[in-house]
Amino acid sequence: MSSANHLSLVAVEGPIGVGKSSLAKRLAETFGGELLLEGAEENPFLERFYRDDKSAALQTQLFFLFQRARQMQALRQGDMFKPMRSADFIMEKDRLFAQLTLDEDELDLYDQVYNSLTLDVPNPDLVIYLQAPVEVLHARIRKRGIMSERYIKSGYLQRIVDAYAKFFYNYDAAPLLIINASEIDLVNNEQDYNELLKQIRSIRSGRHYFNPLPIAL
Repeated sequence: MSSANHLSLVAVEGPIGVGKSSLAKRLAETFGGELLLEGAEENPFLERFYRDDKSAALQTQLFFLFQRARQMQALRQGDMFKPMRSADFIMEKDRLFAQLTLDEDELDLYDQVYNSLTLDVPNPDLVIYLQAPVEVLHARIRKRGIMSERYIKSGYLQRIVDAYAKFFYNYDAAPLLIINASEIDLVNNEQDYNELLKQIRSIRSGRHYFNPLPIAL
């Protein structure tokens, strides 16, 4: 087990297909910590939303909101002396998607629920923001072959990429590590991953960037 004693919660974020869950899982394994995954496969409205976003946007978003709020509440009430927790989301992600998908009246209703459920949500000790262009994300989405995701449109994916970039441009709620994940493999390439671990262990505050060059084969 590797040590990262200054961290109790690390969150990995970024657009669909960028590798959040895979990296969060590996970090949990490395540090012997608890893993929190958002569980998109549990959302019964998601495939309908990808087919026609207007037909199920509010139901899809409220399901995710309740799911994530329950996880964060359980985390807050849990034993904070346990090893580091690793998550593939931050709570603010939920409202980021809501702003993209809901109309004005739906967003007003959503915000009332969101504000009541997120009063005591803990901030991460570190947020890792993975970036990649839309064509890379589409290739990874196709490769993993999740049935509901086959309906994701390029325009929607581009809006998500843009929304994440705008959100993290002003983000200061926790230390932030921004990673260009286009051409590196943080799950299967040991050198890439070990370089990332060095970064994680050294960060205490502020904004940092990790953009290693891919290794030539």
